[in-house]
Amino acid sequence: MRSAFRPLTRRGLLTGTLGSAALLAAGGSLAGCGTPAAQQTEEGCVSEDLSGTEKTLAFSNWPQYMDVDEDDESKRPSLDEFVSRTGIKVAYSEDVNDNNEFFGKVQNQLAACQSTGRDIMVLTDWMAARMIRLGWLQMLDGTKMPNVAANILPSLRNRPFDVDNQYAVPWQSGLAGLAYNGRVTGEIRTVDELLTRPDLKGKVTALSEMRDTMGLLLMSNGHNPADFTANQFDDALNKLKRAVNSGQIRRFTGNDYAPDLAKGDIAACVGWSGDIIQLGFEDEQIKFVVPDSGVMLWSDNMLVPNQASHKTNAEELINYYYEPAVAAQLAAYVNYICPVQGAQAEMEKIDPELAANPLIFPDEAMLSRSRVFMALDETQEREYEAKFQQVIGA
Repeated sequence: MRSAFRPLTRRGLLTGTLGSAALLAAGGSLAGCGTPAAQQTEEGCVSEDLSGTEKTLAFSNWPQYMDVDEDDESKRPSLDEFVSRTGIKVAYSEDVNDNNEFFGKVQNQLAACQSTGRDIMVLTDWMAARMIRLGWLQMLDGTKMPNVAANILPSLRNRPFDVDNQYAVPWQSGLAGLAYNGRVTGEIRTVDELLTRPDLKGKVTALSEMRDTMGLLLMSNGHNPADFTANQFDDALNKLKRAVNSGQIRRFTGNDYAPDLAKGDIAACVGWSGDIIQLGFEDEQIKFVVPDSGVMLWSDNMLVPNQASHKTNAEELINYYYEPAVAAQLAAYVNYICPVQGAQAEMEKIDPELAANPLIFPDEAMLSRSRVFMALDETQEREYEAKFQQVIGA
């Protein structure tokens, strides 16, 4: 397990080189030419599975999202065990640095029903939803993944964008909520406190990831971010706008809020659970808070694209990572929410302190207060992002 705070986390990369603003340019179009991205159908884009004769697998993931041997970083213990057990050779690449950037890498091939050279790719909920909408993913065979059916957290079943988990299986999950530095401010419990409390004026940041910040604001108004109306979105956006205009919010960030929170340059923020775990290793006064109104739950998902030629091999790997002992081994390294039931008991054998961490193994009370952001169609995606970007000044 790595105990030092990593200045560039996986979730922070989400708002890296392209970030949310790029969505306005990319949207559902092919980058650089404005041509609508071609939708595919299962009947019109048939993929051939060569897993029976080819024991190989190409796996694209985010950086720092796989356990490595601290004495030999060329070794990935859980992945090496999968290769040893199954005989399936895995070409593992850390080439997903930003959802929109990766979309730009693969969209021409997927729009034309051509191979990307990848059998598994790991993308965040909203990008997974877009890929599903475009018909660019192969439907998974649940009978080949019994561990997923048995062990996936109830809160990650039947998500709005992928009912029955037919296309997307969570790799790791995380929470977007509130955080504060107890050395410079008192406890914070609600989104409204963050946005209005006088002692926090000018000492607050919020996330530039629209779904996380707006999801929290929707819940603070008593609305469900998994099922809301345009008027409800506008009401929440107006609340955010008032906080911006009053000077309550200093700025909007990716994960670059973390060093400022650690130093006390900001007192409180909208933040991600993985960042706060890492900060907490160094300073226990830095706390993550599930707001009274609820918290946003997001996942990065394993997806099998069209024309991936080793689908059965991919399903075997997905099933493997839903073994509780394997999931615990992975979670001990990456420190995000483990999506696998039973892994907490296995984690107790590895690191009892991590096993007791509610940001890695949330209890039912916390999960019952978590929500996933509503699946958006292309028009909604463009409209809501444009409104949000205007308010945050991006």
